[in-house]
Amino acid sequence: MSGPAAPSNQLYDVEDVIDRAGVGPFQRRLLAVCGLSWAADAAEVLVISFALPAIRQEWGLSPTEAGLIVTATFLGMLAGAWFWGTISDYIGRRTGFVLTILIFAVFGTLAAFAPSPQALALLRALTGFGLGGALPLDFSLFAEFLPRQNRGRYLVILESFWALGTIIAAGLAWLIVPAYGWRPLLATSAVAALLVFWVRVRVPESPRFLVTRGRLDEAWAILERVARANGRQLPPGRLLPIPRRPKVTVAALWRPEFWRITLMLWVAWFCISLAYYGVFSWLPQLFVQRGFAFVQTYQYVFILALAQLPGYFSAAYLVEVWGRRPTLAAYLAASGIFAYLFAAVVGDLWIVAAAVLMSFFSLGAWGALYAYTPELYPTEIRTTGMGWASGMTRLAGSIAPTLGGALLQYADNIVVPLTVWAAAFIVGGAVVGLLGVETRGKPLADTVEAVPKAA
Repeated sequence: MSGPAAPSNQLYDVEDVIDRAGVGPFQRRLLAVCGLSWAADAAEVLVISFALPAIRQEWGLSPTEAGLIVTATFLGMLAGAWFWGTISDYIGRRTGFVLTILIFAVFGTLAAFAPSPQALALLRALTGFGLGGALPLDFSLFAEFLPRQNRGRYLVILESFWALGTIIAAGLAWLIVPAYGWRPLLATSAVAALLVFWVRVRVPESPRFLVTRGRLDEAWAILERVARANGRQLPPGRLLPIPRRPKVTVAALWRPEFWRITLMLWVAWFCISLAYYGVFSWLPQLFVQRGFAFVQTYQYVFILALAQLPGYFSAAYLVEVWGRRPTLAAYLAASGIFAYLFAAVVGDLWIVAAAVLMSFFSLGAWGALYAYTPELYPTEIRTTGMGWASGMTRLAGSIAPTLGGALLQYADNIVVPLTVWAAAFIVGGAVVGLLGVETRGKPLADTVEAVPKAA
């Protein structure tokens, strides 16, 4: 979108203009668009886990072989996160957002027609390539339209749509798989294609990105649109230009002012993913091994998905009151405690209670992590930083299902795998507590040079 420059020589920093435009109907509509995409992403990631018992039964796969199909999805997501996260700092958030949704919609639907386990693994890897890019782009785009005083809460609320997608995937699995098998469940990916058209119409390019590319008039026109939608009017003026510089590369993530942040994020994302996908990829199987009936497991997985919503909302409150770092560290530690108790306690009530609390805290931790990460990097490298950090999630996610399958196959009980996942949660929380910095109430930087040098 383009428009005339504002008729004044008064210069404004883009952060100040976003604060002046405020939060209102524009951000709520954008939350709906990004949230629906996020829910579709969540359903697409988890639907293969819910289909896995039926896939194993149809093709006679061992737990390790079945785990490789899930691993293929995460390997595709790893490539997608690194590719789309980096390239979207060059081509823009909106373009990357549309393309990634289209990719996972097309290949996710084709996976329903896979004639063999090998074909299914390949199609799921291609689905993951789109998913891996859509996830970091969703958050980076939304973060760049939010004023500093509302950013953390709204980003955690966006992450709460993951629970909606989980509930949808669990509900569909409960209704579809026992009666019709796994293929119709995977075919629901086609719905995501409809999001492409909605996104193209309703999501403008990030004004922060436009400023870093010298497209100041376009950025101002979009900010005026945001202000009008929120019932506000911007003062006459123009955006402060940013001196053009060579394109920033992935190596910038390891500059002196970023290395602690990057190390902390990569470890935290790896640990939470290893634990979360280690548990949730095999959740129906874990319930079966704890003595629950096969069909009954889908009911309990659905209950666990419902427990994620208050987990998100509690984290959304605490990141603004207590702070990003302590909320994330505490929720990761609590996730580890209840993951272990899920294996150790006896009695149906205590087993389900431990699983529910594990789900509550782990998804609250995800929400805090997704809110925290884009605030730690400047606009020039925000999707690069978000993409490479979330790439650690895909790397761990590619390991977790296969490792979980091997541990379940060769261990005498589920205590061993769940102890591994519990330890991963706790290590992630410890690293955040030791290396993290607080970002609550602080402005987003736009250039690498605007970030204070490390002491």
